Amino acid sequence: MTSPDYVPAMKKSAAIITDQGGQTSHAAIVSRELGIPCVVGTEEATKKLKDGEIVTVNGEAGQIFMGANVKTQVSEVKTDDKPKYKNTKTATKLYVNLAEPERAKEIAKKNIDGVGLLRAEFMIANIGIHPKEAIKRKVQGKFVEKLTKDIEVFCKAFHPRPVIYRATDFKTNEYRSLEGGKSWEPVEPNPMLGFRGAFRYISSPEVFNLELQAIKAVREKYDNLHLMIPFVRSPEELAKVRRLVAVEGLFEKASFKFLMMVEIPVNIIQIEDFIKVGIDGVSIGSNDLTMLILGTDRDNSEVAQEFNERTPAVLWALRRVIRKCSAAGVTTSICGQAPSEYEDLVQKLVRWGVTSISINPDSIDRVRGVIAKAESDF
Repeated sequence: MTSPDYVPAMKKSAAIITDQGGQTSHAAIVSRELGIPCVVGTEEATKKLKDGEIVTVNGEAGQIFMGANVKTQVSEVKTDDKPKYKNTKTATKLYVNLAEPERAKEIAKKNIDGVGLLRAEFMIANIGIHPKEAIKRKVQGKFVEKLTKDIEVFCKAFHPRPVIYRATDFKTNEYRSLEGGKSWEPVEPNPMLGFRGAFRYISSPEVFNLELQAIKAVREKYDNLHLMIPFVRSPEELAKVRRLVAVEGLFEKASFKFLMMVEIPVNIIQIEDFIKVGIDGVSIGSNDLTMLILGTDRDNSEVAQEFNERTPAVLWALRRVIRKCSAAGVTTSICGQAPSEYEDLVQKLVRWGVTSISINPDSIDRVRGVIAKAESDF
């Protein structure tokens, strides 16, 4: 599998093939943003393929061919761009999921209303050092400076459109791969359900403070930057994180928005209690939410066929959150893989009153058209 520290190498790759992982695994997510063909979950690629061999990869069909002269076997690549929707405006905002500063200017030129999910992990992976190791070596100033510079690229490119920065959601196995990481991270049997998200910020406020310093610095120039908290296990956790953010003075400006990811069943069940803590909006992380509702590891290719974001249980959860948040005046978005894939789901979300939808860069014009059609059908 791949992890955030692979990203520099992935940028240089013509294609990516992995033994493990499903359509929401790290390799699949990164390859979509980079526009690189990718086939995941092959189980035996690293055993069958040897260094120096030439292969042709058809990411659309999940096919890998030996040799370079196999164009006739590869299905014609479909384009998601439909020019007739390039200037279409919709009441439902269309945001984009991004992580790589190099793509900010290019994507900002498209018919997009902002960044609904700015992933922190790839930027921090590019910095290269574990934040606790940076603090230990007294180079945390450089860490904050580099993170500030990268975030600023997005905010400048999209200004005045909003940029929603999701605070780091590294798992322990991903953090361990950073320089010095092995000294600070435990080895967990299941990192997906381990030391991650909001609990990290409470446990290590000095590390979270590095991100807050970067956000504060960027907001001195660009007030379109906002903060979203991932993997919050209880309203009490959210309240503690909110206090850490308040200490840095970010709430002093009315333009600052504080949001929460909805990706754990408890977020669905207690959504009204989370709202009472004080949030401006939520974004549904349908990847983790589906995994935890269905009990299906989204990184496990063995059960990939059981991973389905459109089951009645998941759809019930999406609708409940949208309705409860709308009633409370809290904005709702969704930033998982599902709306980039399934047009029927986008139609349902619009009908239920979702405020915005955040998708992969390669789906912008197509999904804008789906939204426009769904709104016109009301």
